[in-house]
Parts: sequence; C-alpha cells; structure tokens
Amino acid sequence: MNDYAIAVSVQTRYLPEQSDPQKKRFAFAYTITIANQGCVDAQLLYRHWLITDGNNKQQRVDGPGVVGEQPLIAPGASHTYTSGCLLETPVGTMEGSYDMRASDGHSFSADIARFRLTQPHALN
Repeated sequence: MNDYAIAVSVQTRYLPEQSDPQKKRFAFAYTITIANQGCVDAQLLYRHWLITDGNNKQQRVDGPGVVGEQPLIAPGASHTYTSGCLLETPVGTMEGSYDMRASDGHSFSADIARFRLTQPHALN
C-alpha cells in the first residue's frame, strides 16, 4: 500500500437562486471528499485551482487550506467540504491540486482531476 495515497471525488450543482444569466453570472457549488487511502496521517496545507469558463477565460486560485481549514486526515478517513465559484458562462471546468504533508514530514501533492460545471440543459 502506498503511504501517501489521497483520492479526491467531486459533486457539483448549479445554483439558480444565486445566478443571473442576463448579467453573465452563473453560480456553482462543489462538494469535495478527500479520502486518505494511505498509511499515515496527511494534512491539507494549500490548494491550487485552475478555473476555466466556456470562453476559455482562466482564473487561478491559490491559498491556504480549504474553507478556512487545514484538515488532518487519518488513514481510512475522509474530509468533505462544500465551496463555490462564479462563472461568466453556463459551462466551465475546474482542476487543481492540494499540497499535503504526511505525519512523517513527507510533503506531496494530491491531484484534483478536471471536472465540469454545467447549468442544466446548457449541454445536450
């Protein structure tokens, strides 16, 4: 078993009550579960996001932790949080990584595969 194995899963939803398509404002929420599949405790220290809208406009977001936390995740445990983003188009993507540090001092990166943000019925 890999000592440093983090699995990231994502669920997204469109937020019509916070969106205004006439003003090119499309709000999305995403819920992320970070599962420690390794053998040692791992702490999430920093996040890196690349957000791309339907016009290929990109925004980078970097910062400490997630939603104000730097969770320490034990082997076999997971941490779930919800956050959101605004796009100028009804479709976009997000991808990124987390900087992690294991309890043995080893630093490593956990990749977040690209996922899609889509207003319902925007794609056939």
